[in-house]
Amino acid sequence: MRLGGRRESGNIEDRRGQRGAMGGGMGGGFRMGRGAGRGGMRRGGGIGIVGLLVVLGLSYALGIDPRVLLDDGTGYEQAAPTPPPELDDASRQFVSQVLADTEDTWGAIFRAQGRTYEEPKLVLYTGGTQSGCGFAQSAVGPFYCPADRKVYLDVRFFDELDSRFDAPGDFARAYVIAHEVGHHVQTLLGVSDRVRGLQQSMSQSDANALSVRMELQADCFAGIWANHADRSRAILEQGDLEEGLNAAAAIGDDTLQREAGGRVAPDSFTHGSSAQRVRWFRRGFNSGELRACDTFGVGTL
Repeated sequence: MRLGGRRESGNIEDRRGQRGAMGGGMGGGFRMGRGAGRGGMRRGGGIGIVGLLVVLGLSYALGIDPRVLLDDGTGYEQAAPTPPPELDDASRQFVSQVLADTEDTWGAIFRAQGRTYEEPKLVLYTGGTQSGCGFAQSAVGPFYCPADRKVYLDVRFFDELDSRFDAPGDFARAYVIAHEVGHHVQTLLGVSDRVRGLQQSMSQSDANALSVRMELQADCFAGIWANHADRSRAILEQGDLEEGLNAAAAIGDDTLQREAGGRVAPDSFTHGSSAQRVRWFRRGFNSGELRACDTFGVGTL
């Protein structure tokens, strides 16, 4: 991708290196892992400034390391949070430039329709973090939370694209970001609310089928971004499109189920098959038009 000299987004929220604060249940389809919320929680709200002065005085008088007295009984010291890593590293710059390009694309598309595009925040984190949809761990992969309208990304997922999914390349990574931004576009267009409302009265298999259509539309929206970005700013290089298509195929439900050693069960699909994901990403890329991404109005995906 040709991103040299491209502007960076001001909508990056960098939480890498920060200790995630657990609280609330996961919403928006996400769940906490077994045992989450145990063992690492600190009881109470701290000892306060007066208590701290007393502790420091006692430690000085008794010759005790003050960290021992500051231990709250869980085995964790009340230490200052770990400072985040440098904010100008290559991963952050890449993510920021891709996000900025999606802002340019969707801003222009919305303006052409007489609307205003509300730019999402993108949260970079490490391991786990609190979102408007509850506590999330990096194991869930990149996701968009409609409750706070933020995209969440642990950039170590890019390493998984390379090694686990065999989908390397900068455009493969950009596709992942553009897909999550596509979910934000769905929120702004009212699609997300309509789908969630319908799913509440559906069977699990029917709700899954509706989720597939929503995910494929986000793939199509990612294709629209790539179309406009290349036509307007010529950011794509030879082989970039193939990288994106390869990434879309690598994370299809059928491919993931086969790799997990299980049988392919279409009723359990929530994101679409590899062929479907490739088809709808390509459809968005070839057309560049929102009307081409009506995954809810077609019989066959």
